[in-house]
Amino acid sequence: MRTLFLNPPSFEGFDGGAGSRWPASREIESYWYPVWLCYPAAMIPGSKVVDAPPHKISIEQTVAMAPDFELLVLFTSTPGFHVDIKIAEMMKDSNPSLKVAFVGPPVTVEPEKCLSASTAIDFVVKREFDYQIRDYALGKPLEEIPGVVFRKNGGIQHNPEAPVIENLDELPWVTKVYKSDLDFRRYNVPFLLNPYISFYTSRGCPAMCTFCLWPQTHSGHRWRLRSSDDIVNECRWAWQNFPGLKEIFFDDDTFNYQKARTIELCGKLKHLNMTWSCTSRVTTDYETLKAMKEAGARLLIVGYESGDQQILKNIKKGATVDMARRFTANCKKLGLTIHGDFIIGLPGETRESIRKTIDFAKELDVETIQVSLAHPYPGTEFYEHAKKNNLITIDSMTDETGHQLPNVIYPGLDRAELVDSVERFYGEYYFRPKVAFRLVRKAIFNGAERKRLYKEAREYLALRSKRKQFVKENKQQPVLTTSAGD
Repeated sequence: MRTLFLNPPSFEGFDGGAGSRWPASREIESYWYPVWLCYPAAMIPGSKVVDAPPHKISIEQTVAMAPDFELLVLFTSTPGFHVDIKIAEMMKDSNPSLKVAFVGPPVTVEPEKCLSASTAIDFVVKREFDYQIRDYALGKPLEEIPGVVFRKNGGIQHNPEAPVIENLDELPWVTKVYKSDLDFRRYNVPFLLNPYISFYTSRGCPAMCTFCLWPQTHSGHRWRLRSSDDIVNECRWAWQNFPGLKEIFFDDDTFNYQKARTIELCGKLKHLNMTWSCTSRVTTDYETLKAMKEAGARLLIVGYESGDQQILKNIKKGATVDMARRFTANCKKLGLTIHGDFIIGLPGETRESIRKTIDFAKELDVETIQVSLAHPYPGTEFYEHAKKNNLITIDSMTDETGHQLPNVIYPGLDRAELVDSVERFYGEYYFRPKVAFRLVRKAIFNGAERKRLYKEAREYLALRSKRKQFVKENKQQPVLTTSAGD
């Protein structure tokens, strides 16, 4: 079947269906690769991947493609689902014979609800969908494909779930689909070198963080690894076939979870003389970090989440505040850059715990940070906790432009204060003299960096103004006080 793999247009700058770990529009425009769609696309001759958001493809332009295909595979997300439904319906109207499959976390968690949302959806595939989509496109009946939910005889049929894919080396390289179907220069993440490409070296995550969407809904907790040779060969191919490429990002749930595997891979990566970055847990020891640095590692995305030990325990982070301090000191000693992720509104959050986290972030003083609002996505343990304790509001998790809004509240912390805390966090962190000096120094000596920082500043200040208006309109509680000495 002529197959279109679609990450659909939605909110401006929204890439939640591509593989984003926290589906929402960012404070600063950024795009991750639609890696999940590219695996099955590489197995179906004549297929096409369309990643609408970074390529600025409109809804009208997307719908116009419908007559050219027989099968549409649309990767959906909870915030963008209602828009995705409308696009599917418009494409079906344009081509009534078009078969439509939805994939992504929402259809794993609530397959019947998603399927019942529109008759335009012919079937959904739960969890990993690589081989299922390939088999259907090559003519296999839906009844024989595991993990599929579809309408039959006036009801809904749930096929038995498929086992996880164990041999990841059998899957094709997504970078070849990037080369044929995507413009890699359109992908930008502020803290990564531009242009970059990203892909996985593993699937699944053994960690049990209660808020994390992917292991609980899509890829599972079973950790499966590609061989080091397969990874190195794809890196080498990518470095040779993307002129001007600055960096490869390993977008695993946790790249360096196992010491022996990481050191083995780094022993082979270092011969490529390339620059790369990855995700990391704070449990990684000095020896492993040193091997990574020697192999070309530049930056680590680190989920610190909170500076309050009880909250880390509440979310089953499997790490402590002291571990985070030691890890950060080791990275600085080795010259590894850190982009730190923090979350406001996790279970047990209070004004005091927010204060602790802000102060903790300033103490760590990593290169860049991202502060997110906690979202209890359906299918996660965090969602069940919030639902059980009546913490979820009826309000949307995003505003009309796809930016995060809180949809979980706690006693003494209303929605306005949670949003205000995010802004206070950014303000206190970035408006410090030494941080300002770091940014100015970059801008002075690098013209491209100067241009990028100017664009990011404009985008952030526009959103900041919008958030302040939200706080003003929704304020019920006193805002967070500043600690002594700030």
